[in-house]
Amino acid sequence: MFLFSIFLYRLYSLNYVNHDFYSHALMEKTENYIEGPPAPRGRILDRNGVVLVDNVGIKTLFYQKMPGVTNKSEIAIAKELANIIKVDVINNKEILNKYYRINNDIDRFNTTDFSDKMSDYDKECATIYYLMNKGYSYEKKEIVKEIDDLEYSKIIESNLEGISTEITWKRIYPYKEVLKDIFGTIGSIPKERVQNYLEKGYALDDVVGLSYLEYQYEDYLQGKRAIYKVGSDNTYELIEEEASGNDLVLSIDINVQLELEKIMKKYMLLAKDKKYTDYFQDTFAIIGHPKTGEILAMSGKRLLNEDEQLFKNINTLLINSSYTVGSVVKMASVSTGYKYQAIDIGTTYRDACIKLYRVPLKCSYKDLGRVNDLTAISKSSNYYQFKIALNLLNSPYKYNMKLVTNESDFNKFREMFQEYGLGSITNIDLPNEQNGIIGNNYSSDLYLNLSIGQYDTYTPIQLFQYVNTIASMGEKRAPQLMKEIVNVYQNPYNIISKVSLDEVYLQRLHEAMKLATTSGTARNFILSKYNPAGKTGTSETFIDSNNDGVVDRMTTSLAFVGFAPVSEPKYSIVVLAPHLYSTNEEIKQKYYITRYISKDITNFLFENY
Repeated sequence: MFLFSIFLYRLYSLNYVNHDFYSHALMEKTENYIEGPPAPRGRILDRNGVVLVDNVGIKTLFYQKMPGVTNKSEIAIAKELANIIKVDVINNKEILNKYYRINNDIDRFNTTDFSDKMSDYDKECATIYYLMNKGYSYEKKEIVKEIDDLEYSKIIESNLEGISTEITWKRIYPYKEVLKDIFGTIGSIPKERVQNYLEKGYALDDVVGLSYLEYQYEDYLQGKRAIYKVGSDNTYELIEEEASGNDLVLSIDINVQLELEKIMKKYMLLAKDKKYTDYFQDTFAIIGHPKTGEILAMSGKRLLNEDEQLFKNINTLLINSSYTVGSVVKMASVSTGYKYQAIDIGTTYRDACIKLYRVPLKCSYKDLGRVNDLTAISKSSNYYQFKIALNLLNSPYKYNMKLVTNESDFNKFREMFQEYGLGSITNIDLPNEQNGIIGNNYSSDLYLNLSIGQYDTYTPIQLFQYVNTIASMGEKRAPQLMKEIVNVYQNPYNIISKVSLDEVYLQRLHEAMKLATTSGTARNFILSKYNPAGKTGTSETFIDSNNDGVVDRMTTSLAFVGFAPVSEPKYSIVVLAPHLYSTNEEIKQKYYITRYISKDITNFLFENY
């Protein structure tokens, strides 16, 4: 009786209480749903709404299997299509042999290899037949993309059963190669990511972002396919309309980007025309808003052939290749001295040389006289940084002294540098960002080199974060390319952290960099009327001159970081020219490519914005 009562309750529940639930579940199990072609991806725009990456519709040929269609009928359709369109032949013996056996009424269990007997036309027919039958029978199959008008008209005239053309989408780039490597690529889902995308609801044949911005913002850029219910006669009923992906608005200003690239090309060609520039080929520059971390323009250029004025974009090296940058790090070095009371505001020394045991004499580039914390930066005194390094060790200097250092001594500098962004990941909104090279040897010579930017290496994007952190009085933000995802998200430009120094010291760095642009090494890098602040760097670097795997040639690299106006920073700039000169010969007249690029692009900014 008890069991019978349970049975009656279950029957009542099924027919009345939960009828809708079970009906819906049955429908999902017994009805077929398919998705339409991929919807357009979201566009990529500059900060002013100018389209940088767009979609263009292309005619794509599809096949939909109709009820009752036979293999012979499909082969006839494949043969008709092979007379009209061209396809990339699938040279798979199993696929080719299956077609051959069906087309020639050969027993399907016959294992003879017929593929060598097939003509190119037969192989095209076999490929089309395979594509027509790939996947579930009720799915619409893509046969070929980018049909031209003549092919399209012939297909329409042929009136082949189950054949249709639809508009699908591909990426186009109105500014051609400009920033194309930063935009990234799209393509089929990589094998190692299949499971992840399937869990997100993607189809196996979806096109996804594979690198850089396309990959970084895939979840927003991906469009949503239409959903159809398949009827018993293979007709479709629209259940859910397709939706384009969300547009991605960048902080980039395309007019500034184009101007920066033009300026860089001009001065790279002029530099290459000078003596001792045999190993010079790359230059990097970044322009941005220091108080947000927004990037207005970013460019990495490689000069491939000066006679043909042939350049290659190497923008991705801005985030994944590092360089010895020299004296631009001296604001961070002086900050280390402030933090550990190795110096204070106004501490003064007579510029000189340092001689350590078994280490060559180490000096500034010339005798700078008496220098304090301001002039040590503006005139670029190496000796002042060496004194900071010695003071951190509580080691009064003596000529030819032995100096013992360890990892913790190096880390006092490195931890301060990282607070500004040097030697740590910046968290720019691009995948595959790399850190610079952090040395793992701890000699006394290298310890002094670290203090003047001659040991660890840093990426151009780290220099950008570094100068922005100084400009914004110690507020560290991630460099950003994404300004807005339309209708979804606006970037708040949050502060990551703050430098552990009192404001009075940060203000002192501003004064020093201001002094550098008026009477120091950074004079005329940004016109004085814009009230700039900046710092130059000249570093001894090394290169493998004959690609034999051995670093054998010393070179000189130049760098500059700056911002303006110093009182209320509006723009920041980084320029880096690795391996500009070979230093085997004395250079009487240096060519300051970093100055010319910085002056021209900042003048353009202030005159036009």
